[in-house]
Amino acid sequence: MTSRLSYVALRALQVIPAVLAIAVLNFILLHMAPGDAADVIAGLSGHASAEMTAELRRSFGLDQPLIVQFFVYIGRLLTLDLGISLIQSRPVVELIAERMGATLILMLTAIGVAVGIGLLLGILAALRHRSWTDTALSVLALVVYATPQFWLGLMLIVFFSITLDIFPSGGMRTIGAEFGPIHSVLDVARHLVLPAGTLGLFYVALYTRLMRTSMLDIMTLDYITTARAKGMSELRIAFTHAARNALLPIVTLLGVQVGHLLGGSILVETVFGWPGLGRLVLDALLQRDLVLLLGILFISSVVVVLTNLLVDVIYGLLDPRLARK
Repeated sequence: MTSRLSYVALRALQVIPAVLAIAVLNFILLHMAPGDAADVIAGLSGHASAEMTAELRRSFGLDQPLIVQFFVYIGRLLTLDLGISLIQSRPVVELIAERMGATLILMLTAIGVAVGIGLLLGILAALRHRSWTDTALSVLALVVYATPQFWLGLMLIVFFSITLDIFPSGGMRTIGAEFGPIHSVLDVARHLVLPAGTLGLFYVALYTRLMRTSMLDIMTLDYITTARAKGMSELRIAFTHAARNALLPIVTLLGVQVGHLLGGSILVETVFGWPGLGRLVLDALLQRDLVLLLGILFISSVVVVLTNLLVDVIYGLLDPRLARK
């Protein structure tokens, strides 16, 4: 027990420098891009002069040397102050909080779809190794993996929304409808099916292939042979003995995929009009709202780092040898 607590504490301490390093890198990369919020606001006005643009830049603090802006940014982060959006004139924390729930719902559902279906299909492919089932699942996984997400999303809209009229084509809730608590949840669930399916199906292929390979490796080990000698069925061996050890590479991939899911959600949320962080990121990019963009990237980085910490802890529980190292 002590070794596991030490393992978790060590991993937790590594989070702090990782988050700070990511924050510094975000600041440098974003400020390398041309233009700023003052240029956007001046352009929207249609008749802004150079003096007006310069005044806007001074009011936003964008006329200060980059090193000064950097230390102001780091100082705010240390006090958990993400600043005020330059375009929307609202605290960044409020803007993120309004959208974070929708993105988390989409991501968690997509992860559940990807992991749940991927594990089952991977185990099935391993149990039917070199059969037509294995071949069909491998080909299907390859096709889904190679399909662009935006095209898959559009095709799902055409088929399920326009042709069959089963699911809504966009949004998170029915506009103007007043439902009770239960019907509101069901309404969000209906709107969630297509975007979560689009985001999750891409990763189903990855988990299917990885679980299949991991299961095939595990099924050749001595303790599996012993289980067979005792007369256990292949299905019981697969789910009782092999699946837990086969999950180790799946857990590793899951931690890596969280960052990819955040990136993929930008495209999926745009296609389906899902009101999450992805849409907010796109708006901040187009408006050159660096304060808002830095805040979103920082929160997203914290989510990814904490998820990887959780993955490390789960990995240590699945393989206790790591906690003793």
